[in-house]
Amino acid sequence: MIDFLKIDYLKDGNERQKAAFEVLTKHLVFEKLKNFNPILTGTIPINIDIPESDLDIICFYPNKVDFIDRIVKNFGQEKNFQLKKTIIHDNETVIANFWIDEFEIEIFGQNIPTTAQNAYKHMIIEQQILTKMGEEFRLKIIKLKNDGYKTEPAFAMLLGLSGNPFNALLQLSFAI
Repeated sequence: MIDFLKIDYLKDGNERQKAAFEVLTKHLVFEKLKNFNPILTGTIPINIDIPESDLDIICFYPNKVDFIDRIVKNFGQEKNFQLKKTIIHDNETVIANFWIDEFEIEIFGQNIPTTAQNAYKHMIIEQQILTKMGEEFRLKIIKLKNDGYKTEPAFAMLLGLSGNPFNALLQLSFAI
């Protein structure tokens, strides 16, 4: 099983994963976020990304104001920097988007430990499914994503899950 809590696994991955590792380490992205327990989530870590996939980094902040200050200080000068505050599932959320080199980066912060956030849980469940279902399944997920499907709906469709695909995948964690 891959240790997704560190990004070292990327340097031995596919070309896109190696490029992501290079950008993240060269620009000290995780070092700048170290106080917020950052984890790279999404499609690039589990090799189901498409060309427009971004680098999703989830963070845990105990203090939202400090988190925003640190994000602006460290990344506010990056290309197309945007920051918004919103509520997702009753949780205050801070989202920053910007570009470094060839990657769009999204930093997603909540006052929830990173390993308890849905993005991390989804990625772990999806990795388990990909391991169990094999390469043909992985390629079908990528095709659906290229056809416009988001990741969780693509998994739900191929697995025949009904209802909200985000919730349905979380329910699978008990079955895997």
